[in-house]
Amino acid sequence: MRKITNFVALGFTFGLATAAMAQDKEPVDGHAKTLVILAHPAANNIKLSVTTPAYQNGADMPYENTQYRGNIFPGLNWSAGPKGTKSYVLVMQGVLPKGDMTSIHFTLFNVPANVTGLPAGLTMPPEGSTYGVNVHGANQAYSGPHTHTPAKQAYHLQVLALDTVIDSSAKSNFPALEAAMDGHVLASGEVVGMSAKDPESKE
Repeated sequence: MRKITNFVALGFTFGLATAAMAQDKEPVDGHAKTLVILAHPAANNIKLSVTTPAYQNGADMPYENTQYRGNIFPGLNWSAGPKGTKSYVLVMQGVLPKGDMTSIHFTLFNVPANVTGLPAGLTMPPEGSTYGVNVHGANQAYSGPHTHTPAKQAYHLQVLALDTVIDSSAKSNFPALEAAMDGHVLASGEVVGMSAKDPESKE
């Protein structure tokens, strides 16, 4: 009986320790309170021109660019950053209905300074760049909108020109990426697409 009791106590102690370790580990959430171009404004308010071949700024995003259908990256082009640009960060965020939180659908950082576009249907990022966090976890490729209601929501594809490159550890931690960007944004811009639940979806 004593051996059984000791075994149970040991298991209970191990369970508490495991739970404590899980609480100490920072979760990968896939959400942020604020759009990155607002949280990290560009020096001197320098703007990048950002476009996508898939839709006009402020227009509806094709369902092929959402998780409901093809989940195809829409493609992106932007004007070159100012002198001193060493890399670009790209982030797509959807503003949630209450307006107090955003969902992260695409993060790509350390895009080389000589790159000013990504093709539609992107599957491999430019050499030297790294995927970051999105709603599906760390180090993830593009994951388009999956809006849950018929009400349209805005999805912001943002480009930020930095005067630095970022440590690759930021691929698993969005707050770390934001901290590394802080004070290093030379210019920024965005293109906004609207998306709602696919009317043909049975989900």
